[in-house]
Amino acid sequence: MNAAFRPLILAITFLLLLCGMNKGRAQQKTDNDRMVVQFSGLVLDGSSSELLPVPFATVAVKDQGRGTYADYNGFFSIVVYAGDVVEFTSIGYQTVTFRVPDTLKDNRYSMVQLMSRDTFNLPETVVFPWPSREHFKIEFLAMDVTTDLQRKALENLAQENLNKARQDLRYDGMESASYYLRQQSHAFYHIGQQPPMNIFNPIAWKQFFDAWKRGDFKKKN
Repeated sequence: MNAAFRPLILAITFLLLLCGMNKGRAQQKTDNDRMVVQFSGLVLDGSSSELLPVPFATVAVKDQGRGTYADYNGFFSIVVYAGDVVEFTSIGYQTVTFRVPDTLKDNRYSMVQLMSRDTFNLPETVVFPWPSREHFKIEFLAMDVTTDLQRKALENLAQENLNKARQDLRYDGMESASYYLRQQSHAFYHIGQQPPMNIFNPIAWKQFFDAWKRGDFKKKN
């Protein structure tokens, strides 16, 4: 009896395997049929009528772990699939999501995304070193300014020590960020054109002559 049912069992097993293969192919075909779209546009501040760009806004495909960011003028461009959800985020603005239409006929899609400012107003805090002016006057008059303290203050404020500290101390986070933003602003100032040469700059010539008069170019022993 087992031998009689063996062909039937083999046929059923073959049909199940064939159905599984067709299902996998259908799923793969569905994923491959999604259109690849060149998604680009501008990210603007919609909080006012001026519509200023939102520089360096993050443009990310949700749940995909990939994305890009807008440039200084708010322009962005990224490759996505039709139907993807794109998130626009920036510090100080509310997060905005946009779903790329899945009924596109063209592989390019452009848009202008407006973002609203997200401002938090914290309550005012006033810090006083002393409870009142009278307490400050009492503590100030009772302060012990000895000769040793005066000597330490003069040493700390000496110009040589201050110059040494300026040369040895590294930039902190705020100073590094300020230096980077100033360098970036200087680079964007002449973007798209040739930067001017200092040989035609009268201010640079004046600085050169002033340094020459001061003797900055003389050899120091």
